[in-house]
Amino acid sequence: MAREDNRRGGRRDRDETPEFADRLVAINRVSKTVKGGKRFGFAALVVVGDQKGRVGFGKGKAKEVPEAIRKATEQAKRQMIRVQLREGRTLHHDIEGRHGAGKVIMRTAPEGTGIIAGGPMRAVFEMLGIKDVVSKSLGSQNPYNMIRATMDGLRKESSPRSVAQRRGKKVADILPKRDEAPAAAAAEAEA
Repeated sequence: MAREDNRRGGRRDRDETPEFADRLVAINRVSKTVKGGKRFGFAALVVVGDQKGRVGFGKGKAKEVPEAIRKATEQAKRQMIRVQLREGRTLHHDIEGRHGAGKVIMRTAPEGTGIIAGGPMRAVFEMLGIKDVVSKSLGSQNPYNMIRATMDGLRKESSPRSVAQRRGKKVADILPKRDEAPAAAAAEAEA
């Protein structure tokens, strides 16, 4: 029985090549009051992603810091979501995400803008593989709520291809024509 567990564990280690990057966002010392006094432990918040459109977050508690980080990383890998990126670098459209008192706004950005985001949101974007985004956190500054609000917004994100498929149309029918938009604006200005 023990030999089977070792083999299974070994196989899992080989499959789990370092395809995922992880970022420790927050670590807190927590205490539990018991009959003899207080027992201290640690709570860790970790964001994991493949930097190609998949991201997840997890939290873990343990008596020691490395064990808490390991638990959080395992949970994050189980809760990963896929996000469609435009040109592999930014979002398709502006998004608003909410969780509790946390509210975040994420906007697409032109190439070269970089990641304009605060603390926990920056970790999510870096692990997701976004290179250009402008974001703002309104409300709660709690890292747990900020990450949950960011993930809520990213779940709402949809690509033109998925919208076209849902409506039974072609992508060209949904996206505005690039040549027609300036011509229409010029015609409107003349009138």
